[in-house]
Amino acid sequence: MGGFDVAGLLDPHPTCVEVLGVPVLGGDELLPGLLRQGVAAAVVAVGTNLRRQKIGQSLLAMGFALPVVAHPSAILAPSATIADGTVVMARAVVGTLANIGEFALINTGAIVEHDNQIGQAAHIAPGAVLAGRVRVGQRALVGVGSAVRPGISIGDDSIVGAGSAVVSNVPPGSIVFGTPARIQSNR
Repeated sequence: MGGFDVAGLLDPHPTCVEVLGVPVLGGDELLPGLLRQGVAAAVVAVGTNLRRQKIGQSLLAMGFALPVVAHPSAILAPSATIADGTVVMARAVVGTLANIGEFALINTGAIVEHDNQIGQAAHIAPGAVLAGRVRVGQRALVGVGSAVRPGISIGDDSIVGAGSAVVSNVPPGSIVFGTPARIQSNR
């Protein structure tokens, strides 16, 4: 990406000493010392939505900045609003007037079209396509390769299964999948 000097990775249970040439420094107990040493920004690279949200909030409370991290091949509309701590992966598209909440993950090749509202710590999985004016709630997951019709609302803490076609609103806490997506259970 450029613009960042990576000090290292933190992992409370490391299984290696480096990842892609970046050293694994140790666990979260190192955070206060890193902040005192001038490491001012952090990126939360955790896939679990609730955990990513809690870690992000904790880092902000400690005083770290959580910049938006976007792969150079991502396409971000100038009118889109992307909140702190969001990660936008390779070949993802964030359309005109989209609003992405804190700690969201817009994964590889996902398309978040115009006027979408993506909640805090939501995850739009690889290859998912959200048509215009879709609302995705906090900590919701839209699964790999899913498609969401325009104007649909997906509630907080919901899961849309991989390859689903979402053509009606999804209540909070629901698990839906299929074509068309149907409620399978509530969390």
